[in-house]
Amino acid sequence: MCEANAYLLKGGKEELVLESVDRIVPQEDGLLLEDIFGKKKILRARIKEMALVDHKILLEEIK
Repeated sequence: MCEANAYLLKGGKEELVLESVDRIVPQEDGLLLEDIFGKKKILRARIKEMALVDHKILLEEIK
């Protein structure tokens, strides 16, 4: 499988926001994340780093 877990950087720490992310869709003011089960989450964030071999997506908040 090629899905990844998404983490949001908060205060220098990584907080898990959604597991098994399959899609990331840019939105006007952030990102729409969707997991393999169809659960969706919209975040005011941008991608800081993607390490797909490690199945990890690191996001940072947009202020």
